[in-house]
Amino acid sequence: MTINLTNAGKRFNRDWIFRKATYTFFPGQTYAITGSNGSGKSTLLQAICGSLGISEGKIEWSINNKPIDADNVYNHLTLAAPYVEVIEEMTAVEFLQFHHQFKPLLPSITIKEILKIIGLEKSAIKQIRYYSSGMKQRIKLAQAIFSDVPLLLLDEPCTNLDVTGFELYNSLIKNFAKEKTIIVSSNDLNEYSFCKEVISILDYK
Repeated sequence: MTINLTNAGKRFNRDWIFRKATYTFFPGQTYAITGSNGSGKSTLLQAICGSLGISEGKIEWSINNKPIDADNVYNHLTLAAPYVEVIEEMTAVEFLQFHHQFKPLLPSITIKEILKIIGLEKSAIKQIRYYSSGMKQRIKLAQAIFSDVPLLLLDEPCTNLDVTGFELYNSLIKNFAKEKTIIVSSNDLNEYSFCKEVISILDYK
């Protein structure tokens, strides 16, 4: 997916979160949006995914030079973020099955295999409400990374993960997200060390 920002800006009341952002995200490339806490990284990421309207400028999405309407962008992306909740009344199996109704899984992989890869096979039929925060984060990453869509958005993707979780995260990116356009919002190098391009939100203040 190609994403073009042209003089894009977002403000809340009189405060500009970012402004005059002109940038192109190209298919299959990896990007990091960096900046201190509260600097507007997540706001920019939400604008990129079409869930938050901008106050000025424009954002355009396309696949193979075919424009995508803003209302349909969500069909072509997945997002893992601390503010995106899982359905805690469901088991891990039920949650991934439910998500699969809206986004196809990567070819040649099953939900059973996914749970084994992320180390949750023994908790597959336990309600997510009984999971630790780290286990919940693994499920969030799984639903995002194993979906067969061209754009992967990650906001502080290793929140609540321990050292083993960080290793799992990097393994998932390396093995299952090679063909995706990836945009990571983070100020932790361990979360975006694989990204080829680094964008500072402070450049658009």
